[in-house]
Order: sequence, then structure tokens, then C-alpha cells
Amino acid sequence: MPELPEVEVIMRGIAPHLEGQTIEVISFSGLKLRLPVPRLKLKNLISGAKVCEVGRRAKYGTVFMDNGALMLIHLGMTGKLGLFPAKSRKVKHDHLCFALGNSTEVRFNDVRRFGSIQVFAANDPEKEKFFGALGPEPFTDEFSAGYLEKLAKGRKRPVKNFLMDGRVVAGIGNIYASEILFAAGVAPLKEVGSISLHVWKKIITETREILARAIKAGGSTISDFVNSSGEKGYFQLSLNVYGRGGKECPKCGKSIIKAVQAGRATFFCGKCQK
Repeated sequence: MPELPEVEVIMRGIAPHLEGQTIEVISFSGLKLRLPVPRLKLKNLISGAKVCEVGRRAKYGTVFMDNGALMLIHLGMTGKLGLFPAKSRKVKHDHLCFALGNSTEVRFNDVRRFGSIQVFAANDPEKEKFFGALGPEPFTDEFSAGYLEKLAKGRKRPVKNFLMDGRVVAGIGNIYASEILFAAGVAPLKEVGSISLHVWKKIITETREILARAIKAGGSTISDFVNSSGEKGYFQLSLNVYGRGGKECPKCGKSIIKAVQAGRATFFCGKCQK
């Protein structure tokens, strides 16, 4: 599933082509996504409105309209957003098409249909409720060692699950949590309440460093991820532990351990991560 870097790359790629444009017509495949497609809201709030700003919050793409409406895009496991000439042939699994005033279309393609589109009006209280449940972004001052230490105090939750909790910090999933903890030298099963402020500072530093490098590399292409231009990211070439079970640790040469943690594959070095 695309994490923060992949969504950031996609939305950055689309932004220059979408901002300032009017969404004139929206067409649908008629098939369900993970959530019901909000056709009425799309018709009343998005169709005919101008795009003011394109961005990202957590693992969601955000599209703000000039009427105050917000469209949230979640790519799920196989969702893709792409820009195409309006007259070009649509392909299988193109579930939503947003026709722009400049004769181009933004198309949402999703093979497994685990993605979703949500629309909020300017004054919709559900919008504030949705954003209020999300933790801080990793690059903000709010995401600090002191914040993590305070939130983790007295808790026995494993640190990897803690970092993947969107209420704690936004946008970190399985791939990057594994890489961050390897870089910081922290075992994924370590209880958060036992982590010192010094180690939290290291985790903060590695989080920002790894996510920034992943964004610069265009994200990680583990399975179906491509950016808005149909290009694959290549940060996966820099992964130290994720997907490398049984291979040599790049630091000590011991075998990388693969385990299952909270139903997800976890990769770590038993020697380098304490």
C-alpha cells in the first residue's frame, strides 16, 4: 500500500497540471470502490468547481476546490492517478475520470478497488473529525522526541506498531517503519514505554531522513506503485531490511530476520537492533 512518500510523489506530479483548472465533467465506471463513490457530492461540489490546491495529508491525496470543498483520494493497494489527453482510450479499471478545461483528464485506476474517494463540503463537521483523528506529519515541529516520549509513557505497545499508528504520526506504513527502526538501531518489538528520549530523537532524525530520501527517489515500487506519469519509484533499491529476510545485514553481515508482527511481515537485524 502506498505510504507517505509515494502519495507525496503522486500529488506533487499532478499538482501543476490540476491546480487552477476547472473539473468540468466526472465519469464513473459504475463499480464500487472500498467506500461507496459519493456521486451526488462529486456532482454538486466538485463538478464545475476550480481546483485551488493539490497536496497530501497522511496517506491521502487532497484536492481543495474554490468553493471550499475537499476531495480526499486514498489509493488503497493498487490505486493509481494519471494524466491523459481527453480523447485517449480509457483502459480497464479506470473507475473515475475527471475531465479538465484544458482537454486533459485525471483518471483513477484501481485493479483491486481498495481505494476510495471522499468529498467534504466546506463546513462539513465530518471533515474536522477526520483530520482531528490524524497524528502530526513527520516533517512538522509537532512530531518531536518529547511528543513521542510523552505519548509512549507507561505503554507496552511494540514500537513498530506505534509508528504505524496514524493517530501517533501520519503516513508511516510497514515498509518505512521497518527501515526507520533499522537505521535507528531499535528492535521492532521493543516496548515504547522503555525507549529513552535520546533514542526517540534518533528515531525522529531517521524518520525524516528516510522519508525525504524516498520522496526524492520517487517512492518505493514493491508491487503496483507508479507515479502520476506512470513511472516507477526506485527507493526499494536502497532498502536495508524490508523484503530481505534471510539476506545479509548491510551493517553486520548477520541474516536479516523475517517475522510476523500484528499480521504484517516484519524485517530486522537481531544484532544491530536492540
